[in-house]
Amino acid sequence: MLLDDALRAVELVRSLPGPVVDVGSGGGSPGIPLAVALPERELTLLESQRRKCDFLERWAPPNARVVCGRAEEQDSDTYGVAVAKALARPATAVEWCLPLVRPGGAAVLWLGPHADLAAVATVSGPVGGGAPEVRNGLVVVPKLVATPPGFPRRSGVAKKRPLA
Repeated sequence: MLLDDALRAVELVRSLPGPVVDVGSGGGSPGIPLAVALPERELTLLESQRRKCDFLERWAPPNARVVCGRAEEQDSDTYGVAVAKALARPATAVEWCLPLVRPGGAAVLWLGPHADLAAVATVSGPVGGGAPEVRNGLVVVPKLVATPPGFPRRSGVAKKRPLA
């Protein structure tokens, strides 16, 4: 079931050029299945907890690298696509993922059918994104402009004081 759910995004991710980052990789889904399905793409598994990074390093395919750190500490406007599943509340997930994506890319989020897209849209604009859309049950937030000054906010701020 987890594998099928992760692979729903293959064609969507394939359609967006550039390297891919799985934010909050945890147990490796959706990042590892996407890396296996897209062997030609460079994929980064971003995880903040060391023991989860150790697990990911053991099981990551050759086209995936593991970065042990927080999203707020990574370089902005680097990736073509950021994916995240069960990362945080929708507004927080957008604030963590979208700054990592360069203009022309997108964040792809597994948010569920009852996600508050208005909250996602409220956060998307200030971090350089456009209106969210639902594709194949996934929420896609396009990155329109470079990440503005002030973002990403310091570690933990997005969760403590969300923009929406």
